Amino acid sequence: MTIPQTARLTRDFVEALSSEKGEPRWMRDHRLHCLAVFEKTPLPRFGPDLSALDLSDLAYYARPVEPVRSWDDLPEEIRRTFLALRLPEAEQKALAGLGAQVDSEVVYRSLLAEVRAQGVIFASMDQAVKDHPWIQDYFMKTIPPEDNKFAALHGAVWSGGTFIWVPPGVEVAVPLQAYYRMQTEAVGQFEHTLIVAEPGSSLHYIEGCSAPRFARSALHSGMVEIVAKEGSKVRFTTVQNWSKNVYNLNNKRALAYAHAAVDWVSGSLGSKVTMLYPTTVLLGPGARTENLSFTFSQDGMWLDTGARAVHRAPGTTSRLISRSVVQGTGRSVFRGTVHVHPEAKGAKAHVECSTLLLTPEARTETIPILRAETDDVELGHEATVGKVSQDQLFYLMSRGLSEAQAMSLIVNGFVSPILKEIPLEYAVELRGILEMSFEKAIG
Repeated sequence: MTIPQTARLTRDFVEALSSEKGEPRWMRDHRLHCLAVFEKTPLPRFGPDLSALDLSDLAYYARPVEPVRSWDDLPEEIRRTFLALRLPEAEQKALAGLGAQVDSEVVYRSLLAEVRAQGVIFASMDQAVKDHPWIQDYFMKTIPPEDNKFAALHGAVWSGGTFIWVPPGVEVAVPLQAYYRMQTEAVGQFEHTLIVAEPGSSLHYIEGCSAPRFARSALHSGMVEIVAKEGSKVRFTTVQNWSKNVYNLNNKRALAYAHAAVDWVSGSLGSKVTMLYPTTVLLGPGARTENLSFTFSQDGMWLDTGARAVHRAPGTTSRLISRSVVQGTGRSVFRGTVHVHPEAKGAKAHVECSTLLLTPEARTETIPILRAETDDVELGHEATVGKVSQDQLFYLMSRGLSEAQAMSLIVNGFVSPILKEIPLEYAVELRGILEMSFEKAIG
């Protein structure tokens, strides 16, 4: 059965997708269940207006190229794109493994021999579903389809993505990475990332995302599930620079067991609309989480982001830190949510949001929700909104900097607490994108 490249989202399409991928029966049944949930679930009742997103105008599957084993076997156009993004260089210098996905399929994946020798599994999600039946115990258990409409949509049509399993006690010394790119107009990209860190293990995973600008809207609705077992450490870094016609509607959630640590670090500079709220559920005593995020919203963009920490065990800690920069008619919203359950005695949580407005038209909101069901808790929240100081700008320009250079220097200082947590190669890229944005806006 061949997958239609453009077709309505129907039961026949979902069955064709599962059949083409050669999936086990349980995954086909899971997809059909998700489709049923999607059809009866309304759009989110909060945040940005999604009425302009025509779900009937999307291609739910697009395969631009057959997967390859060697970098040199990639088609010239795709290889040229990834070379411009310096992916092979990054792989050689700093990364233990690299996966690259274009539209719906993973097109390239490699893993250093020493990491493979540690017993680490780093595979495409499509292949892992067939090779490791026990994945059924984890797949969309952290984020069920009933959670929201786009979780259900993802579950019905997901394609590509990454599966990582780290054996007990194994420390992956250098990061694993995946890169996702939309290459087709009006496409939906639905990669699924599942990370299982066994007790005492540690891992740093990096994902990058980009897309060229097309006339019609595109949708990115990926999903990330992390299971951090006792004493494990997982850091998940995301850098996205989607074009301004992409709706970026993601679901990310982690389960942290006793004394486990889950850290989220993200930089968001693109998309028409983003709705993203990485969540960590602290299930075991002493578990902790930290979420550090940076957003840069420009003309016509609505970046609705945030973080959530759910404390369900004693002695757990969370720290949610955000830096937002808003330019032109852009809009930035931060939603920081902490929920402390009655059994989470001695929990500590801190939420902090700072926003820098670069133009009079820029808009921002901070929406904190702190809910404590026990008195034995420490909760803190702070939010600040400021504008670029004209005195500071004048001082820098009097020293020979252009207005764009001066603005870039001020903003880089403002977001430096987040950028310093992002790997050097990506931090340099983010600074470069900021500088280009100011030059275009000012000059």
